Amino acid sequence: MNGPSAIGYIPILTTFVALAFTAVLWRRFRERRGMHLLWWGIGTLTYALGTATESLTTLFGWHEAIFRAWYITGALLGGAPLAQGTVYLMLSRRTANRMTWLVASFIGLAAVCVVLSPINYSAVQPFRLTGRVLQWHWVRLFSPFINLYAVTFLIGGAVLSAVRYRRRRETRHRYVGNICIALGALLPGIGGTFTRFGHTEVLYVTELLGLLTIYVGYRYNTAVVTTGTGPAGTEPSRSGEASPPPSPQGPRRSPAQI
Repeated sequence: MNGPSAIGYIPILTTFVALAFTAVLWRRFRERRGMHLLWWGIGTLTYALGTATESLTTLFGWHEAIFRAWYITGALLGGAPLAQGTVYLMLSRRTANRMTWLVASFIGLAAVCVVLSPINYSAVQPFRLTGRVLQWHWVRLFSPFINLYAVTFLIGGAVLSAVRYRRRRETRHRYVGNICIALGALLPGIGGTFTRFGHTEVLYVTELLGLLTIYVGYRYNTAVVTTGTGPAGTEPSRSGEASPPPSPQGPRRSPAQI
């Protein structure tokens, strides 16, 4: 391989998009507070860090430190911080705090293993990142559990909210928004699966498409609706968001309330 492919430059754009999204979430966190907003901001920031390592590899070639940072920010962290934001949104603070400690401890242990694992330099490719270079192959078994956690809460929470908001015409925009969030969260996971088989370029494409789709969902969910004239025809609350539909367990929040 003489040099990086054109697709290898996509993470540069993705990094700037992720940083811009982080700024949007941080501004909203300062206005509204809420641990869910803080964790979503952390999630988009780690997203940016992961794609930044991919960008550096494209520009300067493979380096051990950058590879290890890529594996920790991408394969291990991945969608976990974003999922943790949904946990804080949908569950009690006490439960969310406990889950935070469990997930953080698990990721911390996995990160230490990534740092300590010897590198199989014969498997290194000059401009491509892959977990196959880890000589301790069992380290790669950590990420499926973290991905399952992210799927359960990030994608599952968005799908659950979409189902609830679909029942009411005035919250249909949030139904669309949550569908976008679920789809956007799924795309990088698909790319990550291809990466395990050596097709890292697929990940670069799905990372950008997934982030853009999540942002579209965010804009739908935070859209201001007005009585009779807005897209949902409802009276806006002081925050510019319609009230969530009641759930069987009571008025719990959902990923749409961002």
